[in-house]
Amino acid sequence: MKIWKEVLLTTDSGETKTAIAPLIISASRSTDIPAFHSEWLINRLKRGYICWNNPFNPTNSRYISFQESRLFVFWTKNPKSLIPHLPFLDQSGKNYYFQYSLNNYEKEGFEPNLPPLEKRIETFISLSKLIGKEKVIWRFDPLLLTDQLTVKELLIRICEIGDQLVSHTDKLIFSFVDILSYKKVKNNLINETTIFNQSNIQLAEFNDSQKYEFANGIHVLLQKWLKINPAFRIATCAEDIDLEKYQISHNKCIDDELIAKLFSKDEKLMNFLGVKPAEQLLWGEGRRNKKPNLKDKGQRKACCCVVSKDIGAYNTCNHLCVYCYANTSPEVVKKNMEGLSPDSESILSIK
Repeated sequence: MKIWKEVLLTTDSGETKTAIAPLIISASRSTDIPAFHSEWLINRLKRGYICWNNPFNPTNSRYISFQESRLFVFWTKNPKSLIPHLPFLDQSGKNYYFQYSLNNYEKEGFEPNLPPLEKRIETFISLSKLIGKEKVIWRFDPLLLTDQLTVKELLIRICEIGDQLVSHTDKLIFSFVDILSYKKVKNNLINETTIFNQSNIQLAEFNDSQKYEFANGIHVLLQKWLKINPAFRIATCAEDIDLEKYQISHNKCIDDELIAKLFSKDEKLMNFLGVKPAEQLLWGEGRRNKKPNLKDKGQRKACCCVVSKDIGAYNTCNHLCVYCYANTSPEVVKKNMEGLSPDSESILSIK
């Protein structure tokens, strides 16, 4: 069954192309669009479409129209470059919220090209004050271990950040690093750091005992944070382990319930989600009894996200985080970044 409407569009070169027109845009799991491609995104929104390259086959392109788009979910570690463009999104009638990854691996150097932690916290708080705390979701993602970076140390670092953010967000999302399943992650950790090698790379991954130890520790922090922000919640991203007894739920990063709460007056979005628009709710009609199955089948089995269309491209994020599954190597990223143009149809400029 086709999820998204198909439309015809005219490209920058005057060609007529068939495109899909998704309602929900993921921007992006594949690269940090707010940090590195904000100007490109705004240019493409003004032109109404992009040419998307399949990350598993970059020469296989597909056109994506913004004609029907109602919601952008931004994934970022540094949204500062996008913030000045938010009024344009507002004026264009585009809804949005942010998945904001804010980790502290400064000592380890795992995120070499990020601003200092203090500056990232300042940006988080500024964004929250600008658009509302419910639209800025804090991610400490992924969690890694080393000989020095223990569960206890991770909890200390999360506590230090959380004490500053708890009044400016309603949720913390975390996941346990998955290295062995991603060849690129394993290679980058070995090649780009002196901490990891073939013999101790297993150490970075949590065993069940360490997962429960962490869950218990974060549950203790939650009790403190709830006294400051009663709406605050903690959830895991694409994790099978059941941590409900620690008040930790399974998250939907692209979340139909959150979308219905934040954008209830958007009739197109509500119809897609199977929810009555806010105006109809006022008359007591309530929600529809049966919601459509909107689970994103293109994501991992444990992922609970509803379906969206991602518009990013691998090897175009210059944060160069050593645990990243989307970058092959710093050399490949450097080559791609040098060839980028904010005026091109595609981030990768390959068609």
